[in-house]
Amino acid sequence: MKNNKNKRIQIFSALEVANMCGVVNQTAINWIRNGHLEAFNTPGGQYRVYKDDLIAFIRDRGMRVPEHLLDEESSANWKSLIIIDDDTGLNNAIATYVKKNLAEMAVLQSFDGFDAGAQLVQKKPGFVLLDLALPGVNGQEICKRIKTDNAFGKPFVIVITALSDVSLEKEMYALGADKFFRKPLVLSELIDAINKEIDAS
Repeated sequence: MKNNKNKRIQIFSALEVANMCGVVNQTAINWIRNGHLEAFNTPGGQYRVYKDDLIAFIRDRGMRVPEHLLDEESSANWKSLIIIDDDTGLNNAIATYVKKNLAEMAVLQSFDGFDAGAQLVQKKPGFVLLDLALPGVNGQEICKRIKTDNAFGKPFVIVITALSDVSLEKEMYALGADKFFRKPLVLSELIDAINKEIDAS
């Protein structure tokens, strides 16, 4: 994982864990296999460890926590996802689908921009599913703000919209969006986008 990736994703491979702890790769794998270090498998079959679990493991062992793991700019919770959409039925459908297909992911829901802003600051979800046509606030502004303000932890933003403006996709990527989907959604594609981001880290 490249250094710039570490600051945003906060998920590490067994080899990266080994390097940070000063051991060989097999030792880190054994920690995981023996249940000492919490980890999960990617769709590609690789071990991945969340930053919070690694810090807890290092502290439990009385080892020194590497400086970059304590970086406040890397404070997003990559075990959580927020769905921001005022369409209650769709929001609930996405939440149900995510819980079924990403069991390790905590799912937050928001139905308006103001509530979304509060949850984004307080809970810092690592993944944001963002509708653009929201009551109370502009979805473009939310995207721009959470991608430029370190207080939000630099989450992975997936835009979902029913708006038909052909220039919108290009605009959203320019504002920092990581993925863009138009409605009606294919929910499996959302899961694939999240899994690919986790697997690529």
